[in-house]
Amino acid sequence: MTRIAVDPARRVGRLDRNVFGGFVEHLGRCVYGGLYDEGSPLADDEGFRTDVLDLLRGLRMGVLRWPGGNFASNYHWTDGIGPKDARPTRPELAWGGVDTNRFGTDEFLRYCAAAGTDPYICLNMGTGTLEEALAWVEYCNEERRTHWVKQRAANGHPEPYGVTYWGLGNEMYGDWQVGALSPEEYVAEATRWARAIRMLDPDVKLVSCGMSGWDDWDRVVIDGLAEHVDLHSLHIYTGSDDYWTNVLQPHQAERAIRCASGLIERAAYARRLERIPRIAYDEWNVWFRTEDGALEERYDFSDALAVGTYLNIFVRNCDWVAMANLAQMVNAIAPIVTTPDEVAVQPIYYPVLLHAQAALDYAVDVHVDGPTVSPLEPGAPKSRWGHRVEDLGPFSLVDAAATVSANGDRIALTLVNRDPNEAREIQVVLRDRTFAADADVTVVTQADASSARELPDVEPARLHGEQAPAKGSTLTFTLPARSFTVVEAALGGA
Repeated sequence: MTRIAVDPARRVGRLDRNVFGGFVEHLGRCVYGGLYDEGSPLADDEGFRTDVLDLLRGLRMGVLRWPGGNFASNYHWTDGIGPKDARPTRPELAWGGVDTNRFGTDEFLRYCAAAGTDPYICLNMGTGTLEEALAWVEYCNEERRTHWVKQRAANGHPEPYGVTYWGLGNEMYGDWQVGALSPEEYVAEATRWARAIRMLDPDVKLVSCGMSGWDDWDRVVIDGLAEHVDLHSLHIYTGSDDYWTNVLQPHQAERAIRCASGLIERAAYARRLERIPRIAYDEWNVWFRTEDGALEERYDFSDALAVGTYLNIFVRNCDWVAMANLAQMVNAIAPIVTTPDEVAVQPIYYPVLLHAQAALDYAVDVHVDGPTVSPLEPGAPKSRWGHRVEDLGPFSLVDAAATVSANGDRIALTLVNRDPNEAREIQVVLRDRTFAADADVTVVTQADASSARELPDVEPARLHGEQAPAKGSTLTFTLPARSFTVVEAALGGA
């Protein structure tokens, strides 16, 4: 039996809803033909696919990042405002396509409002200028009757949008990025931008462009920008055809959080900072099958287990991780897939959905006492990504995270059983509390081969609910093999 001990009084940190964030980039069919499809019978008057919008609303995204990604480094926002038929079509240099600019700033911000999420805009630090960036912030946030405010009003939105989150470039370290910089060059440029943007709008939250979390780029950028930003971004992608590599590589994110938080603490101490930046994992996902300009990855259930593990990691580390953005949301390495006539969800949709719907206010201490595995051999990983995680093992077969409500009357657990063959008997034991009633359990498993598919090439999953009997401070139930499970329960006294 696997014993999971939870201490509801031992809080790790407040869980920011921005951990359940999304990301949409002008890449393949993510925007055009995905969330935005003018003329489609499935779209509303704005051109928003209503079936996609409904699915995204279900994910309760705290924040949505846009327009990139690599696309941001050659995107000029003024091309995407005003009458749509007058907007220029431009070559985009990141993915080799063209952009019609029919989905621009106003469309994105209206989309965020419709989806019930906060916007997060990534500034163009490749071909863009500080003047252009300031104009963008002015257009979105200024209240006084300035030039760009008049333009915003003429475009149908006289009131400020109030965009809080602004990214200081995307992956500016990479030779694939238009206008790539050395870390020292980036710090100098981003410092100028940060100071000027705060002069215009002191209430914005700025995100520095990080790398892996353990790289020299992160060290130099954190040392140089910690006093100027609110968040430091990290990116991670994992994935492999090898089952164990696929489901365990997300633990590299834990290493990255430890390394980056150490660098941040070092910089904060050395500079006597009162405001300490936190971490934004503003790109993360399983991605290893596609490398073209569309990235229409098709996911299996092992990918869903990896995604569930990622989210457990972000919850367990919510004292540092204040934002995380699944990359991406529609068609391109995404949980949602569209055709002109239909929409379907991939297996990775379900752990995101259930995490976001069940998560409570505070992450609390959780300890798993059960079987472990060390299935990864030393040396090169069986993956396109160079993440070596074997030294982080042995790994618990069951990965767990737990949250409680602010007043302590409810608890939610998210559990990933990574055993590919065996179910696991689970006993949850509370410290100094009891369960007020039996628990609601929602389980996602791989669908059998005969299950109907919404789209022929999209693998389905099986979702079902049950009750788990409670007795005092203990709860017992069974986790199926290869499963993601959410347990929700009311708590009593000691």
